[in-house]
Amino acid sequence: MESSRHFSKWAAAILVGGIPFSFAGAQPGPTAKIELPAPAKTTPPAPPPGTLLKEGELPIDLATALQLAGSENPELMLARERLTEAGAIQQLAAAQILPNINLGTNYDLHRGALQQSNGNILKVNRDAMYVGLGASAIGGGTVNIPGINYNLNVGTAWYGYLQTQQVVARVAAATKTAENNVLLRVCLAYTELLRAEARRAVATQNRSEADELTKLTAAYAKTGQGRKADADRAAVELRKRDAELTQAEADILTASARLAQLLNLGPTTRLKPIDGWVVPAPIVPDPVPLAELIAIALMQRPELAERRAEIQEALYALSSAKILPFSPNVILGFSSGTFGGGSNLVSSPTGVVAANGSSQTGPRFGNFDGRTDFDAVMYWTLQNLGVGNLALIRAADSRAKQANWRERETFNRVRTDVAESHARVNARFLQIDIAAKAFEASQEAYTQDLARIKGREGLPIEVIDSLRLLSRSRYEYLDAVIDYNRYQFQLYVALGQPPAAALARPVPAGIITEKK
Repeated sequence: MESSRHFSKWAAAILVGGIPFSFAGAQPGPTAKIELPAPAKTTPPAPPPGTLLKEGELPIDLATALQLAGSENPELMLARERLTEAGAIQQLAAAQILPNINLGTNYDLHRGALQQSNGNILKVNRDAMYVGLGASAIGGGTVNIPGINYNLNVGTAWYGYLQTQQVVARVAAATKTAENNVLLRVCLAYTELLRAEARRAVATQNRSEADELTKLTAAYAKTGQGRKADADRAAVELRKRDAELTQAEADILTASARLAQLLNLGPTTRLKPIDGWVVPAPIVPDPVPLAELIAIALMQRPELAERRAEIQEALYALSSAKILPFSPNVILGFSSGTFGGGSNLVSSPTGVVAANGSSQTGPRFGNFDGRTDFDAVMYWTLQNLGVGNLALIRAADSRAKQANWRERETFNRVRTDVAESHARVNARFLQIDIAAKAFEASQEAYTQDLARIKGREGLPIEVIDSLRLLSRSRYEYLDAVIDYNRYQFQLYVALGQPPAAALARPVPAGIITEKK
């Protein structure tokens, strides 16, 4: 395609809310508007059907819609919270190198028989208490809950941290993908709202012309120059235009509700685009060969970045599984506190020994003094005689291969997305030219036929076909322009870019106050 993408040959525009179409010729100059014949002023137009639209719409443009979606869309906010969660998990993995600190106390009371290592049974009434770094100090053993505790597998901790780095990268890419998709849906929803408003303007224009034709046909039938059946056919045509106008208003409400949902606004909020003209809006520079567009997409699409991070994460998991049997488990513990106690088998403060476990006078809960414990343990583990380790390696290897195949699948989808969007943009560009010429021809045919009827050179019923062709060509021209803009947005996002991000501006306060 040549640089005619910039519409030097057929500069086209659709006016929303007034004369629907205007054309600029091949030569530079002011836009030449094709004026429609004014209805007869002597006869008031037939009243239109009851409108579905109520007062109180909120004006909005595409830039504001994009900005509002970027701060209010629930799907996008959820994706960003997932990224926050992934960052916190990475921080937790990095913190595994730091020990835990335990502060506490414990009290131990025993009444009854105990067995010595030589098999002798003793009847002991024993009490013990510990306060300080750690807890659960009982008898002659170490403190069971160390005050400063370090317990990890070296290989698992290291590769676990590397995995969380890739998790953050993967979730960040997924967030970017969600942002692109949400903003694309906002653009498409806005263009649909703009299409609905433009179709209503077209329907209003079509109805006005059908109303004029109905009056002319009825006048011919009244004077005997035409048949009543022709007047009835023209009246049916007017009723069809009424139905089209009602459907166009229903489409406006539907498109407004869908856009409001994406912007997290209440469903009763009626949004109205402030754009006065529907014009072809090329976003992707032209001419750019398809091969270059595909290369750009392969470098920028966040889906591919997500797949690459997933592959790296799977490879780190595979390395962790392979090194696990050779990676030591390290346990370090340090405790310091006050410990004391006593029993009925120790001497009382008076120096009398209580024999055979008999009660004695004096406390059995004393002799408090400081104590310090340090423990260091290192060991290696073969899970399930090594069979469990082998299964872990095979599972991690399979997940790595799955990640590679998912990347290939995404790679193919990205190329297809760009190729399809590029083809649609080119096709719609050519269709705009075709539709513009068709509209111009149908407009000229309708103008000439109407002039003949007003000059009493034919019957009004002969204009109905021209009116129908003109009505259809207006809709087709409008749809060609709107669809071209939609496919431009889709192509831009297919290249890995958020749609029209540079256009976003602060959201007016009046929009946010309407949020439900």
